[in-house]
Amino acid sequence: MLQAVAWPFDVVNTFVVEEIFGFNEQSPRLWVRDALLQVVISAVLVGVAAVALLWVVGRFPDLWAAGGAVLFLGFSLVMQVVYPRVIAPLFNDFDPIESGDLREAVEDVFDRAGFTCEQVYEMDASRRSSHSNAYFIGFGRTKRVVLFDTLVEQMALDEVESVLAHELAHWKRNHVWKLLATGTVQVGVVLAVAQVLMSTGWLYGMFGVPRTTYAGLALALLWVLPLNQLTAPLTNRLSLAYEREADSFAVDVMGEDEALTGALANLVSENLSNPFPHPWYATFHYTHPPVPDRIRYIEELAGSGSGDGGDEAAAAAD
Repeated sequence: MLQAVAWPFDVVNTFVVEEIFGFNEQSPRLWVRDALLQVVISAVLVGVAAVALLWVVGRFPDLWAAGGAVLFLGFSLVMQVVYPRVIAPLFNDFDPIESGDLREAVEDVFDRAGFTCEQVYEMDASRRSSHSNAYFIGFGRTKRVVLFDTLVEQMALDEVESVLAHELAHWKRNHVWKLLATGTVQVGVVLAVAQVLMSTGWLYGMFGVPRTTYAGLALALLWVLPLNQLTAPLTNRLSLAYEREADSFAVDVMGEDEALTGALANLVSENLSNPFPHPWYATFHYTHPPVPDRIRYIEELAGSGSGDGGDEAAAAAD
């Protein structure tokens, strides 16, 4: 339902705003196909999660908030494996990078960062947009690195290496697990507040609904989730710290700062990002420092000759 409400805004964003600035590459037919597929996938995932949570509520009536947090943790771990192998290929093609200059550059970064990963892919992001990015997902033998084809096309090899080194830092510095732990605690707190609300009578009386588990849970979350947005500055602050640590790691791995600063400037230019957001807007919405702040921080690191221990990281085996 929420996705259907968001469709008109997405249409305007894709076919008006993105089109004006030359980013949109997808046809209306492809957009409709993606939208319908997202509805089906969301319905399945939300349905499974809702049934599981209601089972936990019924099975552990006094401790279901903690049980729900554990359920969230398990679901997140499963999605780390299921998303790149089952869901993402429904929307994009992923071609293995097995040879050539790009593979050699990737392997060079892996060696210097002390990282091993056999699954490196280039994704056809240009099918939908000219925006560029890269990401790392999975754990253990399921790890994979994904480079957008737009990123590969728009940047020099050393800039691609610096972006990759930044992404690898999130694994090497355990940011993935730290953010997962933080998210689990946050979900536990949200569910605990919801559990308290469900024990009150006014919650049901306000909407004139029967005092049932599923109605109480829906109404409680209707209250708690918007209020939870007020915690965004705290979670964003943690993410900002991790991003700076990842930039520091990338500088150490690359042995210089020009490639990363060049990549960041390239990203701002190609994506038309706002380099100077309003401080209050950035506080609530930015999980990454504004690019001028990142470049200034990176140049200060290079100037002081200090980092976060990249030599040690490069020597350590993954």
